[in-house]
Amino acid sequence: MKNKKIILLFIILLICIFVIGFFAIKYVKNMKEDEIEEEYTPEEEISEEQLRETIVSLYFPDKETNMLKPEARLVNVKELIQSPYNMLVELLIGGPKNEKLTSIIPENTKLINSSLEGECLTLDFSSELLNYNKEDSKQKENLINSIVNTVTELNEVNKVKILINGEVNEDFNDEYIRK
Repeated sequence: MKNKKIILLFIILLICIFVIGFFAIKYVKNMKEDEIEEEYTPEEEISEEQLRETIVSLYFPDKETNMLKPEARLVNVKELIQSPYNMLVELLIGGPKNEKLTSIIPENTKLINSSLEGECLTLDFSSELLNYNKEDSKQKENLINSIVNTVTELNEVNKVKILINGEVNEDFNDEYIRK
């Protein structure tokens, strides 16, 4: 008789657990469906100007480690489409906005011309580009990699050739790829 009562209580307990579990699962599913149905409304409307901007990465050396690090910049898409190579290089020449990074392109350097042939971008700089510290091999490497890493962010560019005043220079006589 005692065993029958224990078995009966055990069966009632199992039924209660299954019923409670069923309704708990149903409740959680309903909560998730309600969350999905709610429409997201932004806190502020996106303006036409915001729609015309994109983020580009420029590479500058870190002041402490001297390693190249990317700096994100928000640029106008219309300007970027008109002359993407010139714009990226001009932003590099202008230097970083982050105080932990330092400019790598020598002062007064100008980009004379840029042209894409196949997947190789040719950049023609003024002779001021040669005013880097030639005793520091890391500075030349950072200068090249800063330019190359920045412009190869564009899908169509895989190699970069650097000219000085329209001519090949012994300091920059290779075609460079991203490192």
